Amino acid sequence: MKNIDDITENVSENTEKAEKEHASEPDEKVSMSEKSSEAAENKKKADNDEEVSVSKEIWGWIKIVVIALVAAYLINNYVIINANIPSASMESTVMTGDRLIGFRLAYKFEEPSRGDIIIFKYPKDESETFIKRIIGLPGETVIVSEDGTVSIKLTTGTVIELDESYINEPMKVDETTEYVVGEDEYFVMGDNRNWSSDSRVWGCVPAENILAKAVFRYWPFNSIGQIE
Repeated sequence: MKNIDDITENVSENTEKAEKEHASEPDEKVSMSEKSSEAAENKKKADNDEEVSVSKEIWGWIKIVVIALVAAYLINNYVIINANIPSASMESTVMTGDRLIGFRLAYKFEEPSRGDIIIFKYPKDESETFIKRIIGLPGETVIVSEDGTVSIKLTTGTVIELDESYINEPMKVDETTEYVVGEDEYFVMGDNRNWSSDSRVWGCVPAENILAKAVFRYWPFNSIGQIE
């Protein structure tokens, strides 16, 4: 009877152990299910974070491009002007094919001066852009003598002869001619006097036609520098 009791006790213990193991299985299953759900959520969050990061980067590039385009538009239309020289009228100060930058704001705070090289709308056809040097100021009289010299009768009545070291060659003139400069106008000539169509031919430039002061040559590379 003792052996039977022992066997009965062992069976009871084994049954109890099996019940405990069986009871723990659902907990393990629940735990694994929770882990799987957590991993899936973490992956989904990581994917969302990655999408947000890519979207932010794309939006960042879009903003940079838009800002650059707006800045380029504003600078090109309100600050500087890019000019290509198509003719020899300003040689040898500015050569055919040179590329220049003109400063649009140069005359917002001061008046144009004698000797300035300006970029302006051609008075006879404002769709064309010219570049010349200012010789006569508003109210003055420009005197081109038959010996090729240029003098200015100032508004005070004083007459001065210009020292024009910048001209390409002596100017050929048939006879002495005087040009009266109107108010708010400028008398301009090319430095290559014998090959320039300028105020001697088509008159003075209205102040409102002046677009910019030529300040810098950026092409060709061997001639980069300020323009005077």
